[in-house]
Amino acid sequence: MSNPFIKELEPGTYYWCTCGRSKTSPFCDGSHKEMGKQPLHFVVAVKKKAAICNCAKTDRPPFCDGSHMKK
Repeated sequence: MSNPFIKELEPGTYYWCTCGRSKTSPFCDGSHKEMGKQPLHFVVAVKKKAAICNCAKTDRPPFCDGSHMKK
């Protein structure tokens, strides 16, 4: 089971890692360039605490929807 990353997000632009190789997970560090994948761009309008997906099975990327709990 891969529990989500719980992060306090400030307003701004973020890039969620989709390749699984980032050393700054859950955020992109450019590691995807060798794989042909692209990070998911998302914007946070107001400061909030968020559960960022860590299992890559969510239907609400980049946010956790509990998919890691399903068998």
